[in-house]
Amino acid sequence: MDVPTIGPLLWYRDPRAAIAWLEKAFGFETRMIVDDGQGGVVHSELRLGDGYIMVVGPPKGSAVSPAAFGGRSTQSVHVQLQDGLDERCEIARGLGAKVEREPADQPYGDRVFTCRDIEDHPWSFGQTLKVMTPEEMSQATGRKITS
Repeated sequence: MDVPTIGPLLWYRDPRAAIAWLEKAFGFETRMIVDDGQGGVVHSELRLGDGYIMVVGPPKGSAVSPAAFGGRSTQSVHVQLQDGLDERCEIARGLGAKVEREPADQPYGDRVFTCRDIEDHPWSFGQTLKVMTPEEMSQATGRKITS
């Protein structure tokens, strides 16, 4: 199996529950779980399309779940879908995701929604509706966009 160049690692208080939820809510497929011998997860790989994430926990040392800090976070994971964005939003919402931005068409050609998972990790999902050049995006958004 080829591993993508970049894959975010997410800390969860209950990594096994998170893995099961991410499969159902966002459509990930678990490829590997390495048990720590005490019910935790020291490594896992979940694939979606040509990307992947790693889920581990419970957090140790300076690692934390956003749930420990009222949802504060220094990152967000973005997933670019080929299709089914609105359906993915409804599935995730039905399983407890907190949708922060409802699905909406953006002037730069994508449809996007954002949400929080069961431990408050922020996620954004996009689906390209219209491929646009940087010039077209600049005109549509009123912002300078360069390639």
